[in-house]
Amino acid sequence: MCRTAVFFGEALARYGFGSSHPLGQDRIYAFWSKFDQEKLNRFEQIIVVEPASIDEQTILAFHEKEYVELVKQASKYGNVLLDRGDTPAFKGVFEASAYVVGSTLKAVELVMDKRDKQGRMVEHAFNPIGGLHHARRDTAGGFCVFNDIGIAIHMIRKKYGIERIAYVDIDAHHGDGVYYEFESDPSLFFADIHEDGRYLYPGTGSASESGCGEAQGTKLNIPMEPGSTDGDFIRAFDRIQRFIDDTAKPEFIILQCGADGLNGDPITHLQYTPRVHRYAADVLHRLAHKHCRGRIIALGGGGYNRKNIGDAWVEVVKSFASTSHQLQS
Repeated sequence: MCRTAVFFGEALARYGFGSSHPLGQDRIYAFWSKFDQEKLNRFEQIIVVEPASIDEQTILAFHEKEYVELVKQASKYGNVLLDRGDTPAFKGVFEASAYVVGSTLKAVELVMDKRDKQGRMVEHAFNPIGGLHHARRDTAGGFCVFNDIGIAIHMIRKKYGIERIAYVDIDAHHGDGVYYEFESDPSLFFADIHEDGRYLYPGTGSASESGCGEAQGTKLNIPMEPGSTDGDFIRAFDRIQRFIDDTAKPEFIILQCGADGLNGDPITHLQYTPRVHRYAADVLHRLAHKHCRGRIIALGGGGYNRKNIGDAWVEVVKSFASTSHQLQS
């Protein structure tokens, strides 16, 4: 039986900026509360995996050394900014961030190797605190310290020789830290549906941004108007489905499934329900089995209404654990 690995543990809860901050350390427990309520830990198709860390050298595969040194020094004392104002350091931020990155890389390894240490077959994976899509090579941004997505893309290529990767982002904020770092990369197929940057941080991701040079046409940005509903999302996501199925034909899929597009989020202005997360996960789950031998990981991303976090991310996990979308891999 193929299973979905879900990462959970205190080490992931360390990544947070305090109880009064939108991205607090309680977010993973909001997800786990819903996960437990749904009794998903009793599903034979789901296994719970401990967080994993990584070393500095792995972070340097994507980030510049000067910036990594800044984070290491800030981690000792906290109370400094790692960017122009969005992302404060806290004591232990380097170590906490290393667990986020390490868990995402472990998710990749499990999906690629198809088995965990106990020999159980694993096909998909979910890291609820991963998806830090605003971090750039030389700076933090939008509560994101290290870009686990960029590091994972590097690892998938270097360790496993996979080039064609599809990155799909449904977080309400545009994934600028991924888009601009891979804007000229023709083998990274980027699809991002987000609230229009005229109304929301980081102010990027216009429909005209479709890649540069040889990568022109390998990037798809879909800005949504404030107040957009499930129906608007599903119509727009059908474009992403065609883009992945007809153009990308990837060997690996990464889904950043931020929950901040749901109605009631304190930062954004969209009005989705958890139905959009199930819809997107179902579509990409099916495409992963069609094109990628089932290889797909999901990363939690943003989301600042605690109930929404649990409701949305549990739908992603349930989709991955379902067998109804699986084709012959």
